[in-house]
Amino acid sequence: MPSVQLWSYNYDPEPTGIGPVSRVWAMAVAEAGWDVEVVAAHPHYPEPRWGKALKPYRERRDGIPVLRLPLWVGRDSGLQRLRQEASYALSLAAATPFVGRPDVIVAVSPCFPALATTIAFGRARRVPWVLWLQDLVTEGAATTGLLDPDSKVVQASRKLEDVAYREADSLVVISENFRRKVLARGVDPGRVHRIYNPATRPVAQRPAATVSSEPFLLSMGNIGHSQGLDGIVRAFEASDALATRGVRLVITGHGVAADEVRAARTTDRVQMPGLVSVEDLENLLAGAALGVVSQRDDIDEFNLPSKLMNFMAKGVPVLASVRPGSEVADLVQRAGAGWVVPTGDDEAFAAAVVEALDDPQELDRRGAAGHAYAEREFTPRACADAFIALMERAVAGRRR
Repeated sequence: MPSVQLWSYNYDPEPTGIGPVSRVWAMAVAEAGWDVEVVAAHPHYPEPRWGKALKPYRERRDGIPVLRLPLWVGRDSGLQRLRQEASYALSLAAATPFVGRPDVIVAVSPCFPALATTIAFGRARRVPWVLWLQDLVTEGAATTGLLDPDSKVVQASRKLEDVAYREADSLVVISENFRRKVLARGVDPGRVHRIYNPATRPVAQRPAATVSSEPFLLSMGNIGHSQGLDGIVRAFEASDALATRGVRLVITGHGVAADEVRAARTTDRVQMPGLVSVEDLENLLAGAALGVVSQRDDIDEFNLPSKLMNFMAKGVPVLASVRPGSEVADLVQRAGAGWVVPTGDDEAFAAAVVEALDDPQELDRRGAAGHAYAEREFTPRACADAFIALMERAVAGRRR
């Protein structure tokens, strides 16, 4: 049985972000017949509510062995994030003599500093590895203002990126925009592969239904600076048409910008219940009129939000408030999965909601189109099969 180690900073039970993506990936690859082991940090995202771990420990989750490594938690500033990721990279480096020698490694970025350990391990043990880019870290840190793009930290990080791009046997990117940016760094196109993240909620078509007399929009997952949800709240509350119809906006999840978004509220039509249970989230997905996906227009697209895959997997029509030409806009339009409006256009946002709510049949049609697209592109097995082909190629290449 071929073996793979998934080196993922984030993993289950973390409820949002990369953790759920890594979990469904590991389960799907194991179901396909691979021996899967996970190396991850002690759970800490989007808030450190699992206590602290001062020593490495092992556990099993969904039957998959997981080695957990300690880290120094902190996300309130760019410096704290760097310290947190550096502590994990050091823990990973200390653990490498004890992780065994798999046939192949899939290394998730971020955690970005941990790539140095991955590079060193791959060289020393002659183990092939696949780099799975969930974020373009240096671009994200610079464009969100967490780090000065001309700082020595960013310059050194870009050098580490270039080395990682050269050393990895294959690079997996989660969007075409990522592919273009990686190719611009001089990477061989034959080594860069776009594989969409899988939906982390079960792919299931919800039944067609008329719009509720108290309709609501749903945003879920990480509440970060790049989503610009404070602007969405202001646009939503400024619309008399939405107020007259009694439309609500429900924002679940947590993140570094949660307090800013909460402060933008002026009415009880915007609700922020925080992190919710799996059962409550399923109920919200079943009842939402529209799923909101937003991105600030002054930030270059450096990730592809997993909430988009989950909305489409559940047949929830999408309202994307994003920059025209972005990957999110392209996906929604290509799949026919919802409506796209330019970020910051309050009138267009409100008008799109009114248009959607006034045509329940069109809501159902676009939700069904998104679901059909998700069945083809976003299932865990589709993602696993694409990865397995790359992993088998990497193993065969090293053996030759």
